[in-house]
Amino acid sequence: MSLHARAGAPTRSPTSRRSTCSAASAASAELSLSTPVSHEGNLFAGTGGVPTAHLHKLGVDTFGIDLSPAMIDLARREHPDLRFEVGSMTDLQLADASIAALLAFWSLIHIRDNVVPTVFGHFHRVLRPGGPLMLGFHVGDESRLKTQGYGGHPMKVYVHRRQPDQVAAWLRDAGFTVKAQMVLDLDQSVPGAIIFAYRQP
Repeated sequence: MSLHARAGAPTRSPTSRRSTCSAASAASAELSLSTPVSHEGNLFAGTGGVPTAHLHKLGVDTFGIDLSPAMIDLARREHPDLRFEVGSMTDLQLADASIAALLAFWSLIHIRDNVVPTVFGHFHRVLRPGGPLMLGFHVGDESRLKTQGYGGHPMKVYVHRRQPDQVAAWLRDAGFTVKAQMVLDLDQSVPGAIIFAYRQP
């Protein structure tokens, strides 16, 4: 499966975020499976059990990482046969060049702008040369404090919206080649975006 777009300008698609993310996950699985396996954690699947479980069903030796111990406990209960670990994107405790592919959907939205280069530096370090990276994030030019989560649970976390060109520039600075950008849900108040990139050798 392939998704193609000109790297210089984001493709703008009315396709739903859910269907596009599923297609992106399948593409990521195909890319990961085409890489010889030499480490049990072949794909860093971001937060929660949903993307990790989906990739596992596609045949990928995958695991998930999240900053929240409560989220990890929930993922482990719902998917006891999969691997989940508590960890931080700003200080990934993974060996250099140990990951075949990396998927981070809507996890960068809580990272401040001045910390994003550090995160991308870790992504570059843990990916094997030529390994694919897929990012999903909110599109916009503002940050806001979120005080209520899903189900009405209280929380205090900032949500950062960014333009795809800015994220692509950070990736290039970190040593990635950006292959495609796609903007989703243009009819929504907060569109999303997906960027496909590869770690340069």
